[in-house]
Amino acid sequence: MSGIGIDQVTEQQAVARVLDAIDSGRGGQIVTPNVDIMAAARCSRELRTIIEASDLVVADGAPLVWASKLAGTPLPERVAGSDLVWSLSEAAAGRGLKVALLGGTPDGAARPTERAADRLERRYPGLKVVGAWCPPMGFDRDESQWRALTDRFDAAAPDLVYVGLGFPKQEHVMVRLRATAPQSWFLGCGASIDFIAGYRRRAPKWMRRSGTEWLFRLLSEPRRLAGRYLLNDIPEAVKLLAGAAGQRRG
Repeated sequence: MSGIGIDQVTEQQAVARVLDAIDSGRGGQIVTPNVDIMAAARCSRELRTIIEASDLVVADGAPLVWASKLAGTPLPERVAGSDLVWSLSEAAAGRGLKVALLGGTPDGAARPTERAADRLERRYPGLKVVGAWCPPMGFDRDESQWRALTDRFDAAAPDLVYVGLGFPKQEHVMVRLRATAPQSWFLGCGASIDFIAGYRRRAPKWMRRSGTEWLFRLLSEPRRLAGRYLLNDIPEAVKLLAGAAGQRRG
């Protein structure tokens, strides 16, 4: 799709792949493209390379699933990063795996990353959250702050890391951290840490199933997201679906 391969897996199959790899001592990286990410990757060779080099690429955006069906190569379902954080955590609790959270909205009063860690541990008894880090803006460009983060990683040795810094920053950070923690699995999860913490509301399930989660987010944060969704993502989705339909006819 748009020249980028998306793995034809369900959410549970994605979880099983990660667990099998961890059992074998292999780390990896999960990228969850939506329409916005696919458009950015088409315009940037660097971003495209990061996505193509990832060990698991799943369709976070509903239009990608619709386009796959129109093209005659249907993906089994949408696999959202905001769902994977829950299903991976449940599986990790059953295996005694260690999880770390990196990102979330920096807010000294709310501390969403720590709240998210607490909520995951309460929901899944036995889950070992070994890190909940919300570094300041620009940490990835500050050598001392970056070194402090990698030291924490070395000490914590997490099996799973949820990186919620937004695309493409989280993908760049994951690539760098994999050099420090080659046996860890990294999931780029966008706003998921804030969702878990209750710092932001996620769309109700019926909107997620119908592919209108973007509308809920737009109405929740119109100033921040209006330009992205109305000027970029909707036209991009239309282009994607039209291209998929043309591919099927061809």
